[in-house]
Amino acid sequence: MTASDHFYLDKADPRSWRALNGLSRKVADAAEDSGLSRALVELLSVRVSQLNGCAYCLDLHTGYAVEAGVSAQKLAVLAAWRETELFDDLERAALAIGEAVALLPDEETRLAELAVARAELTDEQYSALQWTAVAISAFNRVSVLSRHRVRPRAAAPKKQAPGEQAPKRQTPEKPAPKQQAPEEQSSKEHAARSQARGKQAPEAQAPGPSRTPSTVAGGTA
Repeated sequence: MTASDHFYLDKADPRSWRALNGLSRKVADAAEDSGLSRALVELLSVRVSQLNGCAYCLDLHTGYAVEAGVSAQKLAVLAAWRETELFDDLERAALAIGEAVALLPDEETRLAELAVARAELTDEQYSALQWTAVAISAFNRVSVLSRHRVRPRAAAPKKQAPGEQAPKRQTPEKPAPKQQAPEEQSSKEHAARSQARGKQAPEAQAPGPSRTPSTVAGGTA
């Protein structure tokens, strides 16, 4: 096997891959049962995927996060979430848990981070977020080792900005009326004058009562 050969770990052992997907569904159910929103779970998944360097999972879960209602601004600054005030206490707790699971810092640092996060969560939520980070980390490693490819998407059609006028359609110019040749025009004028001279003036009617149609009833005209 050479470096150019593509070995898909998920396809090589479908049963283990299905088992991992089954675990993921159980973890998602636990998160939902504990009252955690899908947006929070996807935000955590994106952050862990950033730390693990998984392009495929980043592409996938960034789309899921947008569908769940995570703003583009939060996703843009997610790698520097500690430096912003865009994230609430629950989101900060989830992100701290994700980093502790993905990075596994020294015990003192890890316990301090988890203690702050746990103060914002119920036991069920605290457990579900750790399992979520564990599960997405497993998927990250499978995708990185399998070199799952990120395929480009078709570009979305450009939206018209508010107040921007659509380009006007150019109407085709009407052709100019056909000009008559000089000889044709003079010939028609000559024919019109000749016709006018040939007409006689109508006979003038003598003054008096107007003529009416004959009456047949009395036999008189």
